[in-house]
Amino acid sequence: MATLITPDPRLHTSWLEGAEEFAGAHRDGGGGEDWPLEKLRDPEEFAIFVDQLIADALPETPRKAGYVSCTYLWIADGGTVLGSLAIRHELNEFLLNEGGNIGYSVRPSARRRGHAAQALKDSLPIAQGLGLKRVLLTCDEDNAGSRATIEKNGGVYEDSRNGKRRYWIDTH
Repeated sequence: MATLITPDPRLHTSWLEGAEEFAGAHRDGGGGEDWPLEKLRDPEEFAIFVDQLIADALPETPRKAGYVSCTYLWIADGGTVLGSLAIRHELNEFLLNEGGNIGYSVRPSARRRGHAAQALKDSLPIAQGLGLKRVLLTCDEDNAGSRATIEKNGGVYEDSRNGKRRYWIDTH
């Protein structure tokens, strides 16, 4: 059974295999937008990347303008990384309108098995522990799978903005 884990450099090979499955497509909740996949093939660079993902949860960690503190987690089953999930600690204007508090992605070979729904469910107590009484999740209008995942976890549709459906979920 898949669980949420802290990013771990020992899962380098599995993480790379999963990242390659996305074939350059955006991995929501993965972090590391500034890290080219080619650079992350180096184990030492990957360890630095993992350290930065973990440090991003700390408010004092320097980050790019427009970015907020974020807890990054991996969806893993044993030694296999199936996906990623990010809990953004606050909402800026972009996140309020399009990005949400929680973003996730599951590698293509592991989809349609309930991993995203379980990861989202498991993330809600973590979000509550961060002081979030409710969280915003968004998905593309045409993403039926993500819509079902959010609704399965109690997501209440509020509206759509810029092609994104916006849902709120209470964390308690």
